[in-house]
Amino acid sequence: MQDLTDALRRLAAERDEAAEYLRVEELRRRMPQLEVELARPDLWDDAETAQSIQREFAEASDDLKLFDRLDSTLDDLITLHELAREEGDESLEGELQAGVDTLSDDFAKLELRALFTGEYDSGDAIIELNSGAGGVDAQDWTEMLLRMYQRWAERHGFSLELQEVSEGTEAGLSSATFLLKGRNAYGWFRSEHGVHRLVRISPFDNNARRQTSFASVRVTPFIDDVGKDVEIEDKDLRIDVYRSSGAGGQHVNTTDSAVRITHLPSGTVVAVQNERSQFQNKDKAMQILKAKLLELERRKRMDQINDLSGGGAAVDFGSQDRNYVLQPYQQVKDLRSGLELSQPEAVLDGELDPLMEAWLRWNRTVGG
Repeated sequence: MQDLTDALRRLAAERDEAAEYLRVEELRRRMPQLEVELARPDLWDDAETAQSIQREFAEASDDLKLFDRLDSTLDDLITLHELAREEGDESLEGELQAGVDTLSDDFAKLELRALFTGEYDSGDAIIELNSGAGGVDAQDWTEMLLRMYQRWAERHGFSLELQEVSEGTEAGLSSATFLLKGRNAYGWFRSEHGVHRLVRISPFDNNARRQTSFASVRVTPFIDDVGKDVEIEDKDLRIDVYRSSGAGGQHVNTTDSAVRITHLPSGTVVAVQNERSQFQNKDKAMQILKAKLLELERRKRMDQINDLSGGGAAVDFGSQDRNYVLQPYQQVKDLRSGLELSQPEAVLDGELDPLMEAWLRWNRTVGG
């Protein structure tokens, strides 16, 4: 019978590491405190605080349940392995090996949580898409990227709220902004910041020639309570109201009260058009503006221009961070992590996890 002692010892070490990076003992002490907070009759007097406590409780509960399940499974495997060796029962070898393999995969996935170490990684994110070089093909590419992210959000149970969409001149989108809500949304989407390059046979070229298109993705952490950290004077703002440009409700709710806010000192512009009233659009735009201004201040303090949502590199040839090639061969390659995939259609349908995970591991190696 195969001796799995070393494999089980390795899994036990991985379990101990998981207990540390998940802060299991700290979570066990915190859970009763959260339960008391949630039982307070006046909890919802402050909706933001209530939601924050609910979110912390749900995430802590999820982490503890997952850890306890893996811990229990490992203990069962160790016990079964000891019994099988004592009795010389080789019929259990297949079951034990399958259990070790499954648990190894589970711990590898759990390890990803240790990679979300950034200050804002656990929170929501604002994602801005902008078409670059490539004309109508680039605008079509921007819409393809939006769909890719929508599919990823659907697969993972994340909420994706479109804030602004600008239609392209002939097809596609010239720009789009959305708010992504879910655990570690910003941490996951840090991998998507940069310039995305598409090579394909253009559907807009009558001669069916190969076309290269570019689009940029800018990712900013969305911070609900930035009001106390960012003060904005009315004189520094220009607020414009306009009719939304959604295509018949294809992307956003049709409304006559879209809002664009320009912060004059920094030149930062935020547009929101998906809410049902001008007041709601203005309120959401101010939230996003404050988050972006806080990001700018943080970048200045840390002197890391590309740390959170990146700088203003040209969205053109030679500037790309990820390539998607549909013709003359099929490949997706992230130029930072070096990962290459041979199924671009699957990636464009939202199967981004391998690229995101590879980027997270690469980012740790470079001290990001």
